[in-house]
Amino acid sequence: MRSPVSDPASSAPTAAVSPRILVVANQKGGVGKTTTAINLGTALAAVGERVLIVDLDPQGNASTGLGVQRRAGQKSTYHVLIGEAKLANVIVDSGIPRLHCAPSTMDLLGAELELADFERKTHRLADAIAGLYRDNDPERTYSYVLVDCPPSLNLLTINALSAADAVLVPLQCEFFALEGLSQLIKTVERVKTSLNPRLTIQGVVLTMFDRRNKLSEQVADDVRSVLGDKVYQTVIPRNVRISEAPSYGKPVLLYDNACVGSQAYIRLASEIIRRERDLRAA
Repeated sequence: MRSPVSDPASSAPTAAVSPRILVVANQKGGVGKTTTAINLGTALAAVGERVLIVDLDPQGNASTGLGVQRRAGQKSTYHVLIGEAKLANVIVDSGIPRLHCAPSTMDLLGAELELADFERKTHRLADAIAGLYRDNDPERTYSYVLVDCPPSLNLLTINALSAADAVLVPLQCEFFALEGLSQLIKTVERVKTSLNPRLTIQGVVLTMFDRRNKLSEQVADDVRSVLGDKVYQTVIPRNVRISEAPSYGKPVLLYDNACVGSQAYIRLASEIIRRERDLRAA
């Protein structure tokens, strides 16, 4: 099997004039948001897409999961939001071809209070991404921007939703899954009405799925009965290799490309690309 990050043939797709912005969001913690963001980004880069992962979580797990180490004085998405740095100037190379990262730092913990008095406080990220494209730098041109959000519906998440074309929702197969999802859907609808009329839910991905557990099957059936084809056919299984990979600063697709978790994320990327093509063709 070819390495997931080897350079594709010369027929690789050309980056779009402006990126497709997908926000990975769920106010519940531990549902696989960061894991989904970094592995989906890696899979998209593997098929020739140019991908930027924007880490808006103060914990910075998307950054460290890509091997980006925090350094004293490092510029981050915090500095972008408060206007002290351009997005282009905080982006770092992940070491994976065609995949870059705008890292976060713990400074983001105080960003919500600092942004309260800013103009366009809910559109700071949207403005930063727009500025990235006004600069017209071919080294900072992407076909996909994936935004990893904190596990809360705060101003950071609202900034992400205001910038987004669509939301990708990781949903853990557990008892209270639908309860948390309903709150997120209401937030998406409010943002769509008041801040970002183009916002949609691209899809819901079921994570931590255990076929040996009847509850996982029941939750999957319940979610599909409510949301129908908004739920991806691909499910992400519980897999020890997925859990191990972040401690090595690698996406699971690099840590163990052959494991069931990696193969699931490759299928998810293919499914998302098909949906995106269908949307463009509609």
